[in-house]
Amino acid sequence: MTTRQMAGRMGVSAMAVSGLEESERAGTIQLSTLRRAADALDCDVVYVLVPRVALDEAVRLKALALARREIGNVDVTMRLEDQALGADELQRRITEFAAQLVDTHAIWDTPGT
Repeated sequence: MTTRQMAGRMGVSAMAVSGLEESERAGTIQLSTLRRAADALDCDVVYVLVPRVALDEAVRLKALALARREIGNVDVTMRLEDQALGADELQRRITEFAAQLVDTHAIWDTPGT
């Protein structure tokens, strides 16, 4: 379909369609504009957020990262006081704390993580 034909279907100028195409390329197109273009093409706009990894895996990884950070902070203090945990015990505590974070939904309490 030509720009002129698309403009006719949308009831706008060819220049407006060119602007729409440019905003789409730039990633700045508005959803309302995209819907108008879709209507002109007898299409629907489907707006979807697709997880990069499976949700259960994302939750597990986030919980482990938070647990490592929190337990790691405590571990530093314990090392300074010559009370360091062994590697196996440290890992066990991280794993347990991560499970607790998942069970209580606490992983969502920390913004940006």
